[in-house]
Amino acid sequence: MFKAKTERLAELAEKFPYVIQQLNGIFSDAANVYIDYANVIHWHKQLGWHVDIKRLKQLLDSFATIKLARFYSGTLKENEASLMSGTSGFPMVFSVVDVAARNGYQVCTKPVKIMRLSIDVSGIPENSPAILQNFVDKQLLSKMSLEVIAYLNNYLKSLNAQGVIFIEKRKCNFDVEIGIDILVDHRVANINTFALWSGDSDFAGPLAQIMNDGKKAVIFATARRVSAELKQLSDQGLFIFDIQKIKEFICFAKEMQKGSR
Repeated sequence: MFKAKTERLAELAEKFPYVIQQLNGIFSDAANVYIDYANVIHWHKQLGWHVDIKRLKQLLDSFATIKLARFYSGTLKENEASLMSGTSGFPMVFSVVDVAARNGYQVCTKPVKIMRLSIDVSGIPENSPAILQNFVDKQLLSKMSLEVIAYLNNYLKSLNAQGVIFIEKRKCNFDVEIGIDILVDHRVANINTFALWSGDSDFAGPLAQIMNDGKKAVIFATARRVSAELKQLSDQGLFIFDIQKIKEFICFAKEMQKGSR
């Protein structure tokens, strides 16, 4: 059952009792939480607000049934650029993995891979898709006219003239680690509820497995960020919780103030 860890949470619980009632139902027995932060951090573009991981942990800690909150995020070694902008209570010198660890999450991290992808079109014909095919879906590219391809290549050419001949793409995927942790916890830990903060299709297999074995699986995400593969598991018992319902509990205080104007 819910027991507020802070006065603020206690006030919010009185204001939004239906939210607490639903969360009590989700976390009615032993549970683990898995937060794919690389996925979550991008939700703000749709939500219009950010998840404050400190406040989120305070909310999770208010449920005694939650045994462990695992947090997955990459680290940029060269400059710790995985900074948590405006994380309440912590100076900007801390990276998001530092903030997560200091708040009691069990952190899983690894270096972010930075790939340099060439956009240098100097050595190809104007209407060649050779460079574009590295960025545009092949099916979409096949629908483009030669004029459109030439237009895009000319735009890249203008970037080249400014000295821009490549772009950097960052990659740090934790799907394998999270999937393994879910299945291991399912086998060796006394956990009945698995709450995943991600909408990626790669988790359909592990979640289907634990539900087939009689365990409860819950997705915490936002609308249009849940894959079709996960939505299909709803018929097998997968519950999808829209985090808009707990905005007041987990977003930055300054964003709540903006939203109240």
